[in-house]
Amino acid sequence: MKAANAILAASGLVLALSLPGRAQEVKQLTHSVTLTGTVETIDHDKYVMNVKTADGTFQTVDVPPTVKRFDELKVGDKVSVTYNNTVMVRLKPPGETAVDTVSKTATMGQEARPGGTAGVERTITAAVAAIDKDTPSITFVGPNGWKYSRRVADPDVLDKVNVGDRVDITWNTDVTVAVQ
Repeated sequence: MKAANAILAASGLVLALSLPGRAQEVKQLTHSVTLTGTVETIDHDKYVMNVKTADGTFQTVDVPPTVKRFDELKVGDKVSVTYNNTVMVRLKPPGETAVDTVSKTATMGQEARPGGTAGVERTITAAVAAIDKDTPSITFVGPNGWKYSRRVADPDVLDKVNVGDRVDITWNTDVTVAVQ
């Protein structure tokens, strides 16, 4: 999943906080990144593979150790990896209890060929720590020193939040791997 985060960050995943009113949840469009290519190297012990894409670049894919049948992949296999990420933000009413939850699902290893889908949903309560209208971006801080900054697609949104506001941030991320 480290590679998923790197690919999503590098591709410019944009957090757009369209918060028309307090305590409303807004679902953003899912941001998708698809990586297709040929497996060039595999480290079965570290669960890492390098995929050569059509443009000749190499992408490193970290595979969660829980993935079944990773050992069946071999150099030369044609693979397609798709990362989907949706971010939702909801302003919390004053006094509402903080949350920090994670849920996971997977169908990896249940297909005829190695592959499948794995999903993670994480929700945490965080506080708006900084707003930069020039960039435009927003920074949140949460449990255990967690800090998250993101560019905002709609700069008008920054007028609707204040430093110190508490929000629930939910990430829905799924990864689909297919061996062709």
